[in-house]
Amino acid sequence: MDKIKMTTPLVEMDGDEMTRILWKMIKEELLLPHIDLRTEYYDLGLEHRNETDDQVTVDAAMATKKYKVAVKCATITPNAARMDEYSLKEMWKSPNGTIRAILDGTVFRAPIVVKGIEPCVKNWQKPITIARHAYGDVYKGSEMKIPGAGRVELVYTAADGTQTKELVHEFDGPGIVQGMHNINKSIESFARSCFTFALDTKQDLWFATKDTISKKYDHTFKDIFQEIYDAEYDEKFQAAGIEYFYTLIDDAVARVMKSKGGFIWACKNYDGDVMSDMISSAFGSLAMMTSVLVSPEGYYEYEAAHGTVQRHYYKHLKGEETSTNSVATIFAWTGALRKRGELDGNKALMEFADRLEKATVDTIESGKMTKDLALITTIRKPTVLNSEDFIKAIAKRL
Repeated sequence: MDKIKMTTPLVEMDGDEMTRILWKMIKEELLLPHIDLRTEYYDLGLEHRNETDDQVTVDAAMATKKYKVAVKCATITPNAARMDEYSLKEMWKSPNGTIRAILDGTVFRAPIVVKGIEPCVKNWQKPITIARHAYGDVYKGSEMKIPGAGRVELVYTAADGTQTKELVHEFDGPGIVQGMHNINKSIESFARSCFTFALDTKQDLWFATKDTISKKYDHTFKDIFQEIYDAEYDEKFQAAGIEYFYTLIDDAVARVMKSKGGFIWACKNYDGDVMSDMISSAFGSLAMMTSVLVSPEGYYEYEAAHGTVQRHYYKHLKGEETSTNSVATIFAWTGALRKRGELDGNKALMEFADRLEKATVDTIESGKMTKDLALITTIRKPTVLNSEDFIKAIAKRL
């Protein structure tokens, strides 16, 4: 059988640790036998990011602007321990944070639902999609350790040199301080991405912050969303039979737990990071969560919502067998291939993505799965496969 041709490359961003191992397996077993795969490759592994002073991450993001579609492997965001482990020049920032800032998009994350993996929350019947703002807040924060007594202030210096100050805290001893920011333009893009995605998928949209406590920062998010909705989307939502509403983040959590699912929950950057992990775990597994960054300009970056599976990687290095779930990484590839096919009018590529997703779900529903799913499945006597054999089982079904 002839391989499926691609007319435009994907931007391929390789990653770290166990997910890097799975990345190679997925390409060799599931993609290359069927597709004449064209990618522009960037190595975002921590060693190469360190060698290039993280320029490779910026280059990958700029390439995504050029080609419009990217697929990304999970990457390490280093801490102090990683500094020593990898002999880093400095504690490089989150690659995802850097890419999000350049593309100025919104991250939409949704669980992959399969029969036999039932949600922990018994009344959830449909997937819950998290829309995560992709710019600013703690991911672009500035931090300082305060050595002793003194005053910390926020200072804004206008273009004409005039200054406005706001007291943060009068320290009477050592402490810590963090400054974070956002920009109206990015919040507006976030709002429009959410409203458009809700209309595209015909789902209600919820938005939640903590404006009662954060009366300027969070309240600005709330106001911008409402202004854009009233001016541009109210009639469209009514015509589509869907609803937009705002609520406090703690109220949203209570509502989500009692809901049946089937809606989009928009959150600020860090809230979305935390809540997407909660949703994915409650639906079954962190490795069963899709993630796509969508920018208002039409750039798409697909990835798994989970990390690099460090513990399994160390076992792999010792020659021990692992049973690592590769489903979300497979769906990152299928999402990117489908979007590439859609933009290029390549029906064969889109149909391949659909078939690979179906083969993956059918493999699990037939009782063949990785250990993390076997521990929570309602399927009787599942077959637990190691990392490589699970991918090979999908390849056989495909």
